[in-house]
Amino acid sequence: MHLLEVTSPATVSEFLNFPTGLYQDHPHWIRPLDNDIEQVFDPTKNPNFKTGKAIRWILQNAQGQTIGRVAAFVNEKTKNASEYVTGGMGFFECINDQTAAFTLFDACKNWLQAQGMEAMDGPINFGERDRFWGLLVDGFTEPNYGMFYHPPYYKDLFEAYGFQVYFKQYTYKRPTGAPLHPKIIERGALLAQDPNYRVAHASKKNLEKLAQDFLEVYNKAWGGHSGVSSMTIEKVRKLMKNMKPIMDEKLLIFTYYQEKPVAFFIMLPELNQIFKHLHGKLDWWGKLKFLYYKWRILRSNERKLFGLIFGVVPEFQGKGVDAYMMTKSHQTVIDYAPEMEMNWVGDFNPKMMMVTRALGAVIYKTHVTYRKIFDPSKPFTRYPIIR
Repeated sequence: MHLLEVTSPATVSEFLNFPTGLYQDHPHWIRPLDNDIEQVFDPTKNPNFKTGKAIRWILQNAQGQTIGRVAAFVNEKTKNASEYVTGGMGFFECINDQTAAFTLFDACKNWLQAQGMEAMDGPINFGERDRFWGLLVDGFTEPNYGMFYHPPYYKDLFEAYGFQVYFKQYTYKRPTGAPLHPKIIERGALLAQDPNYRVAHASKKNLEKLAQDFLEVYNKAWGGHSGVSSMTIEKVRKLMKNMKPIMDEKLLIFTYYQEKPVAFFIMLPELNQIFKHLHGKLDWWGKLKFLYYKWRILRSNERKLFGLIFGVVPEFQGKGVDAYMMTKSHQTVIDYAPEMEMNWVGDFNPKMMMVTRALGAVIYKTHVTYRKIFDPSKPFTRYPIIR
């Protein structure tokens, strides 16, 4: 076996194409878009390269066949967020062979130690937690857009190497027609009597207002909490521009108090229902196929709904704003799709898990973020619970 650093068009191609053969007997696997993966490793498109660094490898056997791949990275924004200086590893794919897997893990460990790291989390992304984060350990169904599908044996490989569960990530699912809990209806109806509050759908025609309102809620509700970075208006504008082709205004729900945004519930059509037909390619032919399948699927009962992000600014939490927004959007969700999956919730966030369960949702998939401490004599602790 020998490692090759991914530095040429040929090795990039191997890195991207290797999983296709690995998953040929896994009907639920959906190939991620090549562009989405390559953007992670492009210094001109990934702002984390301004202060951090990344490296990736493929592993080949004696016959020159690729049998694994992996990446490692140092994110300056997050490396000091816990008791250990911690780097990351991710984009791991490997045949069911412990020697091969350990060779890939060792490559990450050795490189990260040379960068001064004391531990590594994985599999994670060189960026935000909204995509390519965590190892699938339960719920081996089609992945949502931006999440990897993994075979069951990966869990054994990680844990045999000494990775320990840092936190679990739960993807919830609910039939949209399931009734809301009576307490949610009661709390929502009570707040609806206050004329200072209103719920409204965002407008794609005014992306600037959408961006400003999103930023206002996001940075107060999420930015700087639970390892989530704050966002800039420039980043949000770019995000909204990229999302515009697949946005449905009915699914962009904001709550306002005295015309100031205080909460949002952002939903999207589940994009992998479209992207699974593109086989990773978004070239000119892939774009035509995207338009066709978008037209076909979003007008059929095949479509699924994806709850991207839900947030209430801190000073309005506990006042029933969440219930008010849920009740006002309930029929819209029912009309749109028969079921909804929700972006993952960490087991360190019991409040959000409680809100999700109150919606009648159940855990559908479980991913795990593992941590490997390089010095085995040092103690391991789980990710801290949000109180």
